[in-house]
Amino acid sequence: MGNDLFNNLFIFEMANSHQGSVEHGMDIIREMGKIARKYNVKAAVKLQFRNLDTFIHPDYKGRQDVKHIPRFEGTRLSVEEFNQLVNAIHEEGLIAMSTPFDEDGVEWCMDMGVDIIKIASCSALDWPLLGKAAEANKPLIISTGGKSLSDIDKLYNFFMHRCCDFAFLHCVAEYPAPFEHLQLDFIDKMNRRYPDVTIGYSGHEDPDDNTAPMLAVAKGAKILERHVGLPTETITLNAYSMNPEQADKWVAAALQARTMCGMKKRGQKYISQEEIDSLNSLMRGVYVKHDVKEGDELTRKDVFFAMPCHEKQMTSGEFYDGVTASKDYIANEELHEKKKFTDINLARSVIHDAKGMLYEAGIALGDDFEVELSHHYGMKHFRQTGAIIINIINREYCKKLIIVLPGQKHPTHAHKVKEETFQLLYGDLTVTLEGKERQMKPGDIQTVLRGEKHAFTSQTGAIFEEVSTTHVKSDSYYDDPAIRKLDPMERKTILRKW
Repeated sequence: MGNDLFNNLFIFEMANSHQGSVEHGMDIIREMGKIARKYNVKAAVKLQFRNLDTFIHPDYKGRQDVKHIPRFEGTRLSVEEFNQLVNAIHEEGLIAMSTPFDEDGVEWCMDMGVDIIKIASCSALDWPLLGKAAEANKPLIISTGGKSLSDIDKLYNFFMHRCCDFAFLHCVAEYPAPFEHLQLDFIDKMNRRYPDVTIGYSGHEDPDDNTAPMLAVAKGAKILERHVGLPTETITLNAYSMNPEQADKWVAAALQARTMCGMKKRGQKYISQEEIDSLNSLMRGVYVKHDVKEGDELTRKDVFFAMPCHEKQMTSGEFYDGVTASKDYIANEELHEKKKFTDINLARSVIHDAKGMLYEAGIALGDDFEVELSHHYGMKHFRQTGAIIINIINREYCKKLIIVLPGQKHPTHAHKVKEETFQLLYGDLTVTLEGKERQMKPGDIQTVLRGEKHAFTSQTGAIFEEVSTTHVKSDSYYDDPAIRKLDPMERKTILRKW
């Protein structure tokens, strides 16, 4: 899922801040439009819909002693007036949202062309309302204030079963919410638990303090929501609503946090030349203690490490016993030799990467397994062609984990004895089966029958589980004759421990 409409979305919640006046509501919308254009952000203004003729029990209409009823009745707008506000939101180039509190409110969302339906925390277990909202076929954002993890699981399953496009907002439904109750770490948990759903944060804390939205962004919140209003000589905002100046600073703070947190390269850490130069200026270089002749093998007792480290000079971290001098050196001269890359170095390198992928995927192996590096064209080409196969069980049934590094391909082959089924656990995987490609996502399953030619590759890296009948050595038949003529031991490295 992960609708792009949700990604990096700011929501300005008007609620009842229009004070029952279309003109005042339009003033708020115009102020929010100015902020959205100033920062060039994707922003929505959110209204609240409830049919007060049926939402409030007849015996309680006009009562001043029941919480919320005076405010709702005192800020009443007609359907036509709400429609004017929705049109004004669209005219400002903003996304129109509304929170319906009853089934009529959902109908109004549909009739007025509202872009996103929001489910309030108080309505998040109102199953008749949720069912009506799910049928609207609109993007949904659900606030989870006051809801347990079990409640949120129910909501996730409810909307997933109905194939809805939805997002969750972490929310603390206290108005205002004290900082010690915000529990922003829960955003981390929601992102891990519901990886295919956009997670955001709906805040009700002190509107003058913008640490909470910045921390929420750092925790991975992609949607931010705040109550907004427009104070006048006669209108005072409540303790959790922002005026336009505060809303401006809120957006600026969140954008600054996104800049601070954003990765410059997809899935990888970006390292600038400035950072490299800064660290190089502090690194130790390798210097010879005494005169050295070309061809001499150097050990740690022949060298010392000191700064500065010059360009192309061997660093202390690159030195290893057995470095061969490629020329004569005099005492105290910097050593200009290159670190030797062997199949062992390459194997260690890919093992470190494989372990990192397992850590990121949260997959624990235990202690009883065997690792097989399948290098069809040699270790030097392993990152282009091959796979890391972790053999876990091989009885009448067999279980393996297969790790495909980013950009790596496993060449076309078939099995005569073994039937196998793949389930993708992590990353992306393209399986080619009998010439037809299939793009797999985590959870997808693919069965490969005996004799079926198959190959697989990954763009960003993949881990998948293989469950099969008993694995038999030499039961892999490759299309490429260059692979076929190799003894299996020539294209495999077996590790008992890593």
